[in-house]
Amino acid sequence: MKAKHFLLILFLTLTAGSILAGRKPAPAISGGYLEVRSCDVYTGSCIANSEMGLAGKESIMVWAVREGAWKGLKLNGLSVIAVVRADGTLGDLRYQPRSGKAVLIVDAKANPEQREALADLACSMAGQLISEVVNVVASKMEVALGRCSKAGCASVKAGNLVEISTRCLGGKDHLCGNEETFYPPLTEVTDACPAFTELASFQGNGLNVRWEAVGQRSAFLAAFSR
Repeated sequence: MKAKHFLLILFLTLTAGSILAGRKPAPAISGGYLEVRSCDVYTGSCIANSEMGLAGKESIMVWAVREGAWKGLKLNGLSVIAVVRADGTLGDLRYQPRSGKAVLIVDAKANPEQREALADLACSMAGQLISEVVNVVASKMEVALGRCSKAGCASVKAGNLVEISTRCLGGKDHLCGNEETFYPPLTEVTDACPAFTELASFQGNGLNVRWEAVGQRSAFLAAFSR
C-alpha cells in the first residue's frame, strides 16, 4: 500500500513538473503597439512595387506600456515613441534588416531613470532597425490604442512633435481587390492588424525631414511583450 502511495505521489509530482516546465514565463513588460509608415502596408503588389525605393523610408513606432518593468524600473502607464528614417523602403524583405536614424520621444511623466529605461526599451524592441539615436526628447503624451471593437482605432499626440490618428479598414479602402498585408510589422509583436491612417505627422528635428501623411493604409496596431 505504501508503495502505491509513493508511486502516486511520484506521478503527480512529475506531472505537475511537466506542466510547469511547459509554461512560458510571464513577460517582464507588456502593452500596446502602434506603427505608422510613409507607405501603404496593406496593399496590392502593383502599388507596393511602384512605391518601392521611393516611399516608406519613414516610420513612427509607439510602445504604450500597460504594465511591467525594464532595467529594474517600473514603467506602468508610460509610453515611448521612435521616429525612424532610413535610406530605403522599410520592410522591403530583400534588404532586411534595413537600419536608420531615430529620434526618441519619451513620456514627460517619467522620471530621469524611467526616461532612460524607456529609450532603452525602444532601442531593444526595434533591434537593428535603429542604428543611431540622433536625439532624445521628453514630451507630454496622449496615447489611446485600439479604442474600438475591432482594435483599429488609435490616437497619439506628443506635444507638437508627433500626431497620429487611425481607424479600422473598411470595404471602401480596397482599391484593386488584391490587397494583402504586404509588409510585416517592423518589430516583434502579436495580434497585429493593419489599419487606415487618417493622419501621421512628425514635426521634430534631427532627421533632416518633417513629414505628414494622410489617407493611407499604412498602420499596424498590435501588442508587445518582452
